[in-house]
Amino acid sequence: MGEHAVNGACVVLNGVTFGYGPNRPVLRSLDLTLRAGERVGLIGANGSGKTTLLHLLVGLRKPSAGRITCFGTPRTTESDFRDLRKRAGLLFQDSDDQLFCPTVGEDVMFGPLNLGKTHAEARAIASETLHRIGLANYESRVTYRLSGGEKRLVALATVLAMQPDVLLLDEPLTGLDEEHETRITEILLNLPQAMLIVSHNREFLARVAQRTYVLRNGSLEE
Repeated sequence: MGEHAVNGACVVLNGVTFGYGPNRPVLRSLDLTLRAGERVGLIGANGSGKTTLLHLLVGLRKPSAGRITCFGTPRTTESDFRDLRKRAGLLFQDSDDQLFCPTVGEDVMFGPLNLGKTHAEARAIASETLHRIGLANYESRVTYRLSGGEKRLVALATVLAMQPDVLLLDEPLTGLDEEHETRITEILLNLPQAMLIVSHNREFLARVAQRTYVLRNGSLEE
């Protein structure tokens, strides 16, 4: 077990740098530590690199410099990140990017099936996960006919069904009405996973995050 895992850190970024070409720097020697069970908020202007940071953490983009260590293991190759994606669940900003199956049940079963669960096991996990977030008996619902708030909950369910150790949440309240904002907030407050939560909603972050950073000029400020 690596040093960071011993110290209880799920995710450690050391000097991570990234840019979209030489004239578009985004992150500059960024450092961040996320410990087990900790909820960390991330706020910043549009284009400051918040979503990019989440994508770096699961290997969708690669840093030009620095080191990403997760669960005590440096993550550099696609194989490293493929293994990590089994333990770190990313909620995309747009639910339609996460939901692509005809029915809710199929969407939520997709992750467990990819982890090697049997069809019966995946179905049971999907049913339990949907019940836990207040969507019992939604398995046969047609995904594209759901409301925006329902889609957001189902998208979250697809992530939770993977039973990850870390949640990376990109604007989890985006486009939601007050009722669904409250439901998502309560769900997150009752989950045990470590979380990195990107949001423009300062009131929401003040409630759910134990500490919040501002991403400004490529670095994190408290």
